[in-house]
Amino acid sequence: MTRWTGTTQGQQSGKAGAMTGAGADDDIPLGERKTVTDFCYLLDKSKQLFNGLRDLPQYGHKQWQSYFGRTFDVYTKLWKFQQQHSRQVLDNRYGLKRWQIGEVASKIGQLYYHYYLRTSETSYLNEAFSFYSAIRQRSYYYQVNKEDRPELVVKKLRYYARYIVVCLLLNKMDLVKVLVKELSEEIEDYTQRFNTEDQLEWNLVLQEVAAFVEADPVVVLNEENTVVITSNRLQEGGVPQLEQGMVVGQLTLADALIIGNCNNQVKFSELTIDMFRILQALEREPVNLATSTSKPGTLEPSEKPAKRENPHKYLLYKPTFSQLYTFLSASFKELPANSVLLVYLSATGVFPTGRLDYEGPYDFGGVLTNTNRDVVNGETVQKRNQAQKEMHCLHPGDLFPFTRKPLFVIVDSSNSTAYKNFTNLFGQPLVCLLSPTVYPKSMQDQSQRGSLFTLFLYCPLLAFLSVCGLSSLRQGLWDKAQDFLRKVYRDIGQMITRSRAIDQAFLQFYGDEFLRLLLIRFVFCSATLRLHKLFRESRSFPESYPQLPKQDTVESSVLQKHVLELATMLDVQSLFWDGTLGVNY
Repeated sequence: MTRWTGTTQGQQSGKAGAMTGAGADDDIPLGERKTVTDFCYLLDKSKQLFNGLRDLPQYGHKQWQSYFGRTFDVYTKLWKFQQQHSRQVLDNRYGLKRWQIGEVASKIGQLYYHYYLRTSETSYLNEAFSFYSAIRQRSYYYQVNKEDRPELVVKKLRYYARYIVVCLLLNKMDLVKVLVKELSEEIEDYTQRFNTEDQLEWNLVLQEVAAFVEADPVVVLNEENTVVITSNRLQEGGVPQLEQGMVVGQLTLADALIIGNCNNQVKFSELTIDMFRILQALEREPVNLATSTSKPGTLEPSEKPAKRENPHKYLLYKPTFSQLYTFLSASFKELPANSVLLVYLSATGVFPTGRLDYEGPYDFGGVLTNTNRDVVNGETVQKRNQAQKEMHCLHPGDLFPFTRKPLFVIVDSSNSTAYKNFTNLFGQPLVCLLSPTVYPKSMQDQSQRGSLFTLFLYCPLLAFLSVCGLSSLRQGLWDKAQDFLRKVYRDIGQMITRSRAIDQAFLQFYGDEFLRLLLIRFVFCSATLRLHKLFRESRSFPESYPQLPKQDTVESSVLQKHVLELATMLDVQSLFWDGTLGVNY
């Protein structure tokens, strides 16, 4: 799971011992003595509060807010204090070094990053980037390599790793590549100078981030043949608007639990590629995302959002069952009225074996959220009569208590269909979007780079190109295809809202923009795979609970025509069945 990773201050700042020179207190001017004393107090207080963040519960919104506020306040004062007071005094009397200033800035960056994780407001990512960028530009950690202290070098390496994570989330891929190169050089220097036991660990970090950067199956190229970075957060005008007279629910997506436990999938810093993609699919694109909003020295964003623009998210990497249930319970408890809880599961399937005499909510297996034993071929076989069932398997029945409130579930797993046998016990809106359980062999080879189903929910055009075997596309054609897809999305939205046979649960969720877009992308994904010639088995198609009326949505002749038009635009129409001829499923 994503956890708080604080580090201790490199140099203890005891007030009495901070002054240089034994018995020199009487020779130090009163003003300088007070400056050092105040600085030491703020430094100690900031360290105490920062380390205390690790003891806060990872879940819930209320307790951490006041503690974060106090921590921010102290770091604001500390940062401004070292800026406003004479560096000569702090250097000579306290022995302040540039790497210590860098560590303060690094911790401020960490605070902003974790504040982003807690609030899901991307403006705080910009603030984290601002401080991390300043550390590099001002070479705060430059002198660390000249000191014979490996623990200081590790601080520098950890700073680089955190900086890279923030840049990945901000889609600053060009900078990521530069930082990875610098980190590689730093690791090489570190391992050559010190006989350490963590060399393999740091080399693994490099391998992970390199694989993460290369995970996207398709690149967009401009006229100069250089890669164009595209953002897939929700943009203005990116989701079909509600038409006048549409009768849809007024629910709002408030909380999302994003759970990842896929074997061998690309990951970096407890964030799998599937988690990374769905995380961005649940965020709006800020207007100022490309630039930072403040300069180092201010700890408040220059423009705080008037209201929360994005649902609050918990990122849970390989959570145990008890951890997952704790987070589910906390989100359920604090869910506001008229709000939705989303649960996204990207995990290995757990299958029952043998003949079942009774088909209950625990008899279809589930998904494994924490791998605590060897997994063969991506699947764990669960025996029907074993004394103790898989401890960390999340069954559909485990979610039943949380259906007392509106619940939206996405399951991307080789046993996603276990959730097709859901039961709505309390009459609240409930929808499950379920991935295919079998992919063509050519698609299975790409599984390390993320699931095709999640890729469709994240960026349908990227997934469409991938399923057609295209690895690059010119920017002009990309933009043309995206414009065409906006029209397709509008038509899918009308199919959903005008269908007389559709379950009302879909309409209840359709009022929220994030859920509306996920539903539309799900329908487009299902229609695409049903027409693709490589997808022959019914298990290769997404499913849902409740079932969508196929003739009105995923098998609509209008939508089939759109899929073929897009294929023709991209010159891959030979890969698809002509919908007018009919397809045997």
